Amino acid sequence: MKVEEVLGTARDAITVKRVYAEPYEKDGVTIIAAAKIGGGGGGGTGHDDKGGQGEGGGFGVSGRPAGAYVIKDGGVTWRPAVDPNRLFVVIGAAVVVYLLSRPRLARARAKAALAAMGAESADE
Repeated sequence: MKVEEVLGTARDAITVKRVYAEPYEKDGVTIIAAAKIGGGGGGGTGHDDKGGQGEGGGFGVSGRPAGAYVIKDGGVTWRPAVDPNRLFVVIGAAVVVYLLSRPRLARARAKAALAAMGAESADE
């Protein structure tokens, strides 16, 4: 695929329609879903020692729900989406940090207690 073709395809893929869904309306309430979209790409040309020439490229797009705008009675509110996968990762990371730091904290407390006992016996 030529670089110009890749760029044209990327322009077609990364549009506002990928970020905002078509509005959904029911019983006087309109909901417009929104997503966080990210992408990247690259391309290049080159030639070899035998005089051969070529070019190529590629791109990728990813997205995840961000939330929705809710329009009701003339007012607009933002309702963020909760990503359970991200929530589990953050909670899991916090638990791992706690479990790894607990023995060190216990040793530090024991060392401080021994130092305090040694200081008390030296005062006598």
